[in-house]
Amino acid sequence: MEVISFDSLLKNFSKYNLVGIPKVRKAYEFAKLKHDGQYRASGEEYITHPLNVANILTQLCADTDTICAALLHDVVEDTDTSLEDIKAEFGETVARLVEGVTNLTKLSFSNKESFNNANIRKVILGMAKDVRIVLIKIADRLHNMKTLEYKKPEKQKLKSMETLEIYAPLARDLGLHDIKCDLEDNSFMYLMPDLYKKTKDERDKIENESRKMVKEISEKLNFILNEQHIPNIIKFRLKSIYSIFRDMLSKGLSDITDLHNLFMFSIILDNINDCYISLRYIHENFAQIDGGMSDYIGTPKGNHYRAFHTTVVGPEEKLLLMILKTYDMDETARNGIAEFWFSDSNEAFSQMQDSLTSSQFFRDIVDVNRMASNNKEFLDLIKGEIFAEKINVFTMGGKPMLIVNGATAIDFAYQIHTEIGNKMVAVIVNGKSVGFDYVLKKDDRVRIITDPLAEGPSESWLGIAKTARAKKKIKEFIKNKNKGYSLVRMP
Repeated sequence: MEVISFDSLLKNFSKYNLVGIPKVRKAYEFAKLKHDGQYRASGEEYITHPLNVANILTQLCADTDTICAALLHDVVEDTDTSLEDIKAEFGETVARLVEGVTNLTKLSFSNKESFNNANIRKVILGMAKDVRIVLIKIADRLHNMKTLEYKKPEKQKLKSMETLEIYAPLARDLGLHDIKCDLEDNSFMYLMPDLYKKTKDERDKIENESRKMVKEISEKLNFILNEQHIPNIIKFRLKSIYSIFRDMLSKGLSDITDLHNLFMFSIILDNINDCYISLRYIHENFAQIDGGMSDYIGTPKGNHYRAFHTTVVGPEEKLLLMILKTYDMDETARNGIAEFWFSDSNEAFSQMQDSLTSSQFFRDIVDVNRMASNNKEFLDLIKGEIFAEKINVFTMGGKPMLIVNGATAIDFAYQIHTEIGNKMVAVIVNGKSVGFDYVLKKDDRVRIITDPLAEGPSESWLGIAKTARAKKKIKEFIKNKNKGYSLVRMP
């Protein structure tokens, strides 16, 4: 792993921010002094950890206060420094960020699991005030995963599972694609070392064997578009290790080359019009795969990702995923919510925060927080509802909705509103009547018919619903209904 010094951190930070250098230097010197004499399990001085966390955030062009908070994120927990000290030296914003990242060490918990549940809930909900809190925490977890080899095997597996279930999905839903893949791959390595090595070896072999093909396809795409006077940049990447394993497992594939998105060519263009025009010329030169197109420009993903995907057939029957997008879309795909970090101004932070709070992802978290009666239930709902694999479906009015893959019409109704679920009497999907147990498919158009006189859900609905949200609402309705009957029957 690359050794990060303060000079290298400063070099990366100064590429986009010169004004904040004095404050970052002060934060580093403060943290180094406070952590003096402390060492990590690797034997390195403790200051190497906050340095690496801050450096990860420079890749997202993080603002001055965020870099300072990253450098200081452990001083309150691990030294005699107070939040008031941080506030006095570095201002209220840095102190608030450090407080948001700091573990809940002052509270009393019956066991380690209760502590972890409370801490994770605190970090996730901290986004409501400042999304930078969770970005620091994600960077913190990434560096910890990269140095997990120095921990005991039990700790490695516990941290890896938590990372795979919580932090990687968080990074994904915030649009931090590269960090998400790093978190997943590192977790996979410790949870299933043999399968990790097998998948990595196969991926490395394909990468080496495909260099010539990748060069030829890139040149061909460039030639096709240049002939039409369409400026373009062609980028290539291979699917990440864990993503390969997960997709092969879920699709029941035995051959890695059967994955439709193993080979990914990003075609960066000037504008949206060029994206759709270029699509035509690509389809004229490469055979299409039925059902292999997804328009995330017209219907963006929940993390604001936009692009047009089409799967075509390349040399030796290899499946190639072509991703057409503009430069702005490419920036969003790489940096996600951090795309707004163009300066230290309040405007940049406000845009980032507004983007988060207006997203379905955030609204769902707020909803889950209201539903959860304790920290464990909150985490269970987050893992089962918010971080699960999702698909896009549509209301009859054309409004896109993300719903858990494998969800039924009942889950859809309760995701819209509790009363819609409780009063549901019929379901129309793509113009046809279907049963309540209908499993929704990508791009389905769904209409829920309600009746104010409906009897409401029964016990049988619990066997149909897939999401914890719907099951909880059904149980509440049945419980309240039974209470009502009891009151009626009382003498």
